[in-house]
Amino acid sequence: MKIGNVTLPSPFVVAPMAGMTDTAFRRLVKRQGGCGLVVTEMVSSEGLVRGIDRTLEYAEFTEEERPVSIQIFGGDPDKMAAAAQIVEGMGADIVDVNMGCPVPKIAKHHAGCSLMREPHHAAAVINAMAKAVKIPVTVKMRAGWNDQSRNAPDLARMVQDAGAAAVTIHGRTAEQSYSGSADWALVSGVAEELSIPVLGSGDCIEPQQIVDRLRSGVSGVLVGRGVLRNPWVLAQAADIVSGRAPREVTLRERGEFLLDYIDLLVNERVNEGDGFRHLAPGAEANQNGEHVARGRERWVINKLRALCSWYSKGFEHGSQLRVRVNSAASVQELREIIDEFFVGCGCC
Repeated sequence: MKIGNVTLPSPFVVAPMAGMTDTAFRRLVKRQGGCGLVVTEMVSSEGLVRGIDRTLEYAEFTEEERPVSIQIFGGDPDKMAAAAQIVEGMGADIVDVNMGCPVPKIAKHHAGCSLMREPHHAAAVINAMAKAVKIPVTVKMRAGWNDQSRNAPDLARMVQDAGAAAVTIHGRTAEQSYSGSADWALVSGVAEELSIPVLGSGDCIEPQQIVDRLRSGVSGVLVGRGVLRNPWVLAQAADIVSGRAPREVTLRERGEFLLDYIDLLVNERVNEGDGFRHLAPGAEANQNGEHVARGRERWVINKLRALCSWYSKGFEHGSQLRVRVNSAASVQELREIIDEFFVGCGCC
């Protein structure tokens, strides 16, 4: 599969999820196999243009993650074009435009899914970006704003004509948010009409679901919540496509994934030479070493709490794991809880 001049080794993509799919998580998913592309958490075009540190942190990635797409949001064509140039300068393979976020604080600024309510303006944004950079410009949208305005087919054609190299469609409307079911018939219909790759998203939790969606006529599948629950799901889907039984993942391996995630987070932004900033988010303003250490510790704990709210679903006693992780007061305690639950259980 190719998006513009970028060849993807697999049609399965880690979808961007704010606060969740950070560089450490993306690297670990990539190591499991089956992943053709990772997309960063969405970043503000305004923040990129103004050089705001926190925005730049969200856009950071490592060579291990390639090919990588940086997703940006905004509604001003000139600023979006300038932000695309910054993304290109950072070395990203692809720049993606968020036209699917239904969160009011994004949509009220004529960004995210609200751009679907102004299709000609949305196309102007893509045209400005495509003219400003050499890397592919892609778009992620929803089925529409609501059931009365399911305009993804029309908008997809418009952004294709404006210069988009690929389109991803989440089969729900903004009004639905994440309730109900994704309309994959709509997604497949758009894929039949466009000459550029069309990827689909929504309701892909199990590997067989991902494969079935791929076989519906799309070029690729983005997986968000399914990857948070099972970081091996893309590899398992790739196994099925290749005619193999999906690999089995032991409880021990699931625990080791979390321990590896902790290790990556703890060491994040420690070495200035690795391309990252020196401190974890939230610790920049604290100059005293003790306060910095506490800030980093709290950041790591909060990241594990967020991931475990998804990761523990489907496990026997998963609710007990969530309670224990949410009560952990230190990184060392987190490691002990995970080791006891996953590694020292004696059942794998």
